[in-house]
Amino acid sequence: MPTPKTLVAVATYNERDNLPSLIDAIEVALPDADILVIDDNSPDGTGAWVEDRAAVDTRVRVVHRAGKLGLGTATFAAMRVAIDEGYDVVCTLDADWSHPPEKLPQLVELIADSRQPTSDSPSIAIGSRYVRGGRIEGWPLKRHVASRMVNAAARFLLRLPTRDSSGAFRAYRVEVLRGLDFDSMRGTGYAYLEEILWRLKRRGAKFVELPITFTERRAGASKINGREVRRAMALLFRLGIAEWTGRDLPPVSANE
Repeated sequence: MPTPKTLVAVATYNERDNLPSLIDAIEVALPDADILVIDDNSPDGTGAWVEDRAAVDTRVRVVHRAGKLGLGTATFAAMRVAIDEGYDVVCTLDADWSHPPEKLPQLVELIADSRQPTSDSPSIAIGSRYVRGGRIEGWPLKRHVASRMVNAAARFLLRLPTRDSSGAFRAYRVEVLRGLDFDSMRGTGYAYLEEILWRLKRRGAKFVELPITFTERRAGASKINGREVRRAMALLFRLGIAEWTGRDLPPVSANE
């Protein structure tokens, strides 16, 4: 079977200390993949470093954005690139080494056979902390509790079959993304993680989960805070109303 044309997307904001070794590891794991960094004008020079790397490494490129616009919109930008440029698979992972890049080939393999899918073929593979064999290292209790709450809410409110709906370590078959209206997405930050699964589920997409060990970031500060968790929960309840009533959300208003 030919190797699927794969794009690995990494969203960054102040990840200069983590990104060089992560890109090296991604290239070892997926030697034929391209890497797209979407940088939100990092004050620590992350974007400038990627420019220097791209000058000597044709597999790497960067999209510079004007400011800190959110993980969701960064991921949507990468997905648009994958669609427009004819990739078969787009993978996403955090820039902080919390996701194991050596697992990328397994994620891709889980959906690579689905480029000519049957009705039961998975089109999204998720690196999961919450299936048998998955675990988390280095988290305080409050983060465990918050993560479990979000995932339990996603399973109940959105009727998602996935155990880990809030992790960004994923591989998507690009074909299933083509019909999505990214401009209608409400989750511009971390809340996109559950929303996109819900929207893909409604379109008939199938999911598969691969157990991973999630580890606390190697360097720098986490971008997740109480406000992000509250926004994610608020969006989950809105999506849950749409799911249980069989309706869609109204169009995005100008002040949303």
